[in-house]
Amino acid sequence: MPSEDHPHDEKSQPTTRSPLKSSIFTVPAPIKRLFDRFPLTTYPANELPARSPRKRDQNVLYIFATPLEAIQGSPSYNPSCLKWQTYLKFSDVDFLLVASNNHASPSGALPFLLPSTHDAGKSVSPIPSAKLQKWALEKGSRKVEEPDDMRYEAYLSLLDHRIRRAWLYTLYLTPNFTSIAEPLYVLPISTNAMVRLTTTYELRKAAETELLKHAAVIDAQTLYKEAEEALGALETMLSDKKWFFGAKEPGLFDASVFAYTHLLLDAYLGNGWAEPRLRNSVLAHKKLVAHRDRILAGYFPSV
Repeated sequence: MPSEDHPHDEKSQPTTRSPLKSSIFTVPAPIKRLFDRFPLTTYPANELPARSPRKRDQNVLYIFATPLEAIQGSPSYNPSCLKWQTYLKFSDVDFLLVASNNHASPSGALPFLLPSTHDAGKSVSPIPSAKLQKWALEKGSRKVEEPDDMRYEAYLSLLDHRIRRAWLYTLYLTPNFTSIAEPLYVLPISTNAMVRLTTTYELRKAAETELLKHAAVIDAQTLYKEAEEALGALETMLSDKKWFFGAKEPGLFDASVFAYTHLLLDAYLGNGWAEPRLRNSVLAHKKLVAHRDRILAGYFPSV
């Protein structure tokens, strides 16, 4: 699934070892000898794309986008990519866009950023999304500090859970898959029918698996209702303020909200919305629509 899902590492628990016994879980001797001969290997992170320039005077952000959209500096069609693309703009970081995919990322996920360098002989490490905020605070012309508000994490969880789950459902498990996800994430990968079929299965299965982590069954009504409640809470909190938490300038939270509201409000995303319930929920919250329009006009004026 073209998004960042990192399972939580569980702390190892102390165990009491008992004498080894033969069981159905014992590895058969021939297979054990095979693994002894060809042990499992942990491979390093992927190399950067071969076309990545080694000497650059600009930062390069790799995102989900069409080549033309990347040249034009248009918003990414992926929420995670759009969030960080927008945040870097808030931080007044100068960067170029490159259309890419997860397979080209050293970490296996987009976005990532290659910092500028004038030294062709110097190795430059890519910046994964998990480190982009720290990097932007150090390198950006404008330091975007997040508000010291005890409500911050609670409202962020509405985005990371309720709204994200509804997004996964509506994009991958409704007719929107054919009208939006397929032209954006499947068709550009290959012209081979089997590759496209496999990719379709993997994307839908990944979304289903993620949603089933939070409920025994996938209930569309529950997902939409929870997302609608979350949007209402965000609208109430924003109220008549320009930016969330009454900040003087937009920050990471504003970028996180925009990443969903902009895509849901884009009537021409992919081939258009076949199932519009979640989009209509955003349209019903006029303050969130105005917030999206402010960011679009101020930071993506060519759109």
